[in-house]
Amino acid sequence: MEDTPSLLYKIKPLSDRLPSVKRPEGHVHFRTKLMWVIVALVVYFVMTNVYLYGLDQAESLDLFAQYRTIMAGASGSLLQLGIGPIVTASIIMQLFVGAKIIKLDLGKRDDKACYQSVLKLLVIVMILFESIPQVFGYLVPSSGAEDVLGSAGAKILLIAQLFAGSYIIFLMDEVVSKWGIGSGISLFIAAGVAQALFTGALNWNPVDMSMPVSVENPPGGTIPRALYYVFATDPEYMANVGYEQIFLGSPNPMIALVGTLVIFAIVAYLESTRIELPLSHGNARGARGRYPIKLMYASNIPVILMSALLAIVSMTTLLLFSNETLSQIPFIGGNAALGYFEEGSTYAAGGLAWYLSAPQGLTSWLMPILDPVAYGNGHNAIQNIAHMAIYFCVMVLGSILFAKFWVETTNLGAESVANQIQRSGMQMPGFRRDPRVLKRVLERYIPTITIMSGALVGGLAAFADMVGTTGNATGTGVLLTVGILINLYEAIGREQMMEMNPVMRGFFGGE
Repeated sequence: MEDTPSLLYKIKPLSDRLPSVKRPEGHVHFRTKLMWVIVALVVYFVMTNVYLYGLDQAESLDLFAQYRTIMAGASGSLLQLGIGPIVTASIIMQLFVGAKIIKLDLGKRDDKACYQSVLKLLVIVMILFESIPQVFGYLVPSSGAEDVLGSAGAKILLIAQLFAGSYIIFLMDEVVSKWGIGSGISLFIAAGVAQALFTGALNWNPVDMSMPVSVENPPGGTIPRALYYVFATDPEYMANVGYEQIFLGSPNPMIALVGTLVIFAIVAYLESTRIELPLSHGNARGARGRYPIKLMYASNIPVILMSALLAIVSMTTLLLFSNETLSQIPFIGGNAALGYFEEGSTYAAGGLAWYLSAPQGLTSWLMPILDPVAYGNGHNAIQNIAHMAIYFCVMVLGSILFAKFWVETTNLGAESVANQIQRSGMQMPGFRRDPRVLKRVLERYIPTITIMSGALVGGLAAFADMVGTTGNATGTGVLLTVGILINLYEAIGREQMMEMNPVMRGFFGGE
């Protein structure tokens, strides 16, 4: 009896009509792939600097300001939404397929084509779902645009620009995936975080650009500011104030740069740590291989999902506290216990949302404990310690839960891996060729490593946020960037190997 085709096949004729990038018919040379990667990066950086026409920048509020780097966007630009709609749509589709809610076998060519086609339609839905509430809630049209187009027309213009920017980035992701190297989404995340790290470390412009550089208005970058204090002040000033400003002064203190470099080193080491299970081919004598189980088995997905969940909590509490309509809801509307926000800020200043919010480095929690007069944040020592403890525990425990959920719903569990190894014709030496035997062996490793990987990525992200990151790149952003760069380096190595030896293309799945 044949399986019933998925209902998504009824949507496929509609989604097939949407603009898409054609897959290359033959092998794409390495130089061509590299060129498309560079083109995609140039387009991305151009779009982050093209601001929305008809937007009042001063009056608008960025709901996702504290998660801007991992969304690979820029506030007030065509990429205001960043990769948010694309990632959200992809996660929904992957979870639905993994949980068998959508009956598609991504190992089959037709089902995979249907999946990719419907994903494009879902991306459009998510773009509208994310852009309309922002435009009608916190993105304020300029008076000039409203005079010409009217209030409704100006808002529709903003939605159209957000839609165009997000869909172009989606197409650029397809260009990189089909004609370039690696994933476009990953490339844009790494580019956004790298830009934040670079400017945070090397920006020589003063903190307040309307005023000249001075001791009270030093360069904004970590290294230029340190050099300025060393060469422009006397030893007495350095002993009293200078060193504190260099190592702890906001923005971009030296301790944040050191913390960022430490996180880079730790994650690079953990990414290369793995257990390799020996395998042999059942029919070809002497053919051996290994199945690697990385220590970071669940990758960075758990911390992405956890950050997204905390972003939703922050956005919801902000809306309930500040929105004119939602703040009138009984019990939860305008309730400071759920989240208190100062006017014009998207960072919680108190309440439950504050305890679940990411810290902004040592000056946001440790210094208020040590020196409440100079660094006070309105909370006492116990509250600041509780904030750190709650945030760290929530990130670790939440990442563990998401890691277990992600592994089980994306065919990375022991049973699914055992079946994959069995279908490839491989087996473990000294064991019967039976997926049940493989499953029992894998169950010794995969569940434990899944928990460890979730705890590690959650703990590292929380630790990076507590110490602080250069350019406010966030701990999650730094984790993602290290993993992405390592994967990109490995992908470039494979591409060069295939270019030198065409026989290797078949081994790596190339054309």
